[in-house]
Amino acid sequence: MATATKWNRDSWRNRPIQQVPEYPDKAALEAAEATLRHYPPLVFAGEARRLKANLANVAAGNAFLLQGGDCAESFAEFHPDNIRDTFRVLLQMAVVMTYGAAMPIVKVSRMAGQFAKPRSAPTETIDGVELPSYRGDIINGMEFTPEARNPDPARMVQAYNQSAATLNLLRAFAQGGYADLHKVHQWTLGFVKDEVQIEKYRRFADRIQETLAFMEACGLTGETVPQIRETELYTSHEALLLPYEEALTRIDSTTGQWYACSAHMVWIGERTRQLDGAHIEYFKGINNPIGIKIGPTVKPDDLMKLCDVLNPNNEAGRLTLISRMGAEKVAANLPELVRAVKREGRNVVWVCDPMHANTVKSATGYKTRVFDSILAEVKAFFAVHSAESTHAGGVHFELTGKDVTECVGGTQGVTEARLGDRYHTHCDPRLNASQALELAFLIAEMLKDERARTLQSRKNQAVAAQ
Repeated sequence: MATATKWNRDSWRNRPIQQVPEYPDKAALEAAEATLRHYPPLVFAGEARRLKANLANVAAGNAFLLQGGDCAESFAEFHPDNIRDTFRVLLQMAVVMTYGAAMPIVKVSRMAGQFAKPRSAPTETIDGVELPSYRGDIINGMEFTPEARNPDPARMVQAYNQSAATLNLLRAFAQGGYADLHKVHQWTLGFVKDEVQIEKYRRFADRIQETLAFMEACGLTGETVPQIRETELYTSHEALLLPYEEALTRIDSTTGQWYACSAHMVWIGERTRQLDGAHIEYFKGINNPIGIKIGPTVKPDDLMKLCDVLNPNNEAGRLTLISRMGAEKVAANLPELVRAVKREGRNVVWVCDPMHANTVKSATGYKTRVFDSILAEVKAFFAVHSAESTHAGGVHFELTGKDVTECVGGTQGVTEARLGDRYHTHCDPRLNASQALELAFLIAEMLKDERARTLQSRKNQAVAAQ
C-alpha cells in the first residue's frame, strides 16, 4: 500500500507545482473546493482495490490492459450517445483481444473525469492578442476571448456533475445487459464501412455465438455465469488539477486509508513527474492504482527513484508505467528501462501509449496522428518485451465512438485532405471506431504470438528441469 507518513491530502500545496492555473478569484476557488468536499465520492475504495487486483494479474503476465477514451471530455459534447458509442468501441476492442489472445482484458476508460489537459505554454497569441491557453473544460473555455479563457473554479463543480452522470450511464451499460456477449453483432457501429474489416468482425462474432451456444448446451448461461451478460469497466484520468483531486480525496472507512475518489485509476503526466513536485507528493499518499507517463528522456535511475517514491512496498498492481516514446525512439530508449525494472524486481504494469509522441501537423494545418506510426510504436513495444522476456501489459489510446477524421490512415483511408471533414477534437486527434477496431485485431495477433512464446518457454523449462 502507499505510505502516508506526514502526508495529507493537502500536503501537495507545500511543493512546487506545474500545469495548474492561477485562479484570479480566490474566494470562488475556495467555495468550489468546499462544495466538492461535501459531495459524494464518484468511485469507491473497494472498486479501486478490485482494479488493483486485476492489474496485479496483468503485472504477472496473465492479463492485458486496454485503456482508452477521449483526449479531453467537453461540456458541449456531453451526450448519452457519445458515451454509449465510446463504451461500445471499448467493448468491441476488448472482446476481439480476449477471444483472439485467450487472455482476460482489463478495461479502463478515459472517461468521467478526463477534463484537464497540460499545455506547452501558459498563454497563446492569435493576431497579436495574448490570452491564457485552453487547459480543458474543467478550467476554462476553448473560445479565444478573455471571458472564456479566464480560469473559472465553478467549472470544477460542472465537471463533477458531468462525471457523475457519465459514470451512472457507464455502470448501467456495463451491468444492465448492453455488454451481454449475445449482442456482439449489435455492437458494430454503422459508419464502419470497410468491407474487409466488417466481414472479419462478422466471422469473429459468429464464432463467439457458436461458442455461447455450446456453453448454453452445457448449462453455462448468462444466469449462471454473470461474465457472459455483464462486464467490468473502470474509469481513469490524468490527475492534473490538484484542487479538484484533493476535494474528492477521502479516507476509506473500512481500511482507514486515503483514496482518490474522482476515478478508479489516476495517472501523472510527462510534464508533472518532478520528484520534488506537487503531483508526486499527492500521488504517493493515495492508495489507488496509479500510472505515470514515461517519455524518451527518462533514465533508469530516474525511473527507479519514481518507483521508490510511488510504490515503496513494491505492491503488485499499484504502479503502471505508460511508455510514450514515439515510434522511432522505442527501440533505442525502452529496453534499458525494462531491463532496470526487471533487474530490480519491481512489480509494474508496462503499457504503450502510441498516441502522444506521434503527433504531427498536416500540410493543411491540422494537428494529426498517422495510423502507421501508432501501429509502429505498438509493434516496437511488443518487440522490446519479447526480446527482454517481459510482458507487454497493455495499450493506452485516445479514441472516440464518433465517426471523426482526426488521425490519418487505417483501412478507412482517412487522408490529410479529409481531416477537415469531421475534425471535432477539443485538443488532440483521436482514433475513430474503425481505426480502433483495426488496431484491436492487430494487437490480438501480437498477444497470441506472445502467449505462444510464453507457453513454449515454459515447456522448454519443464523439459530442462527433468
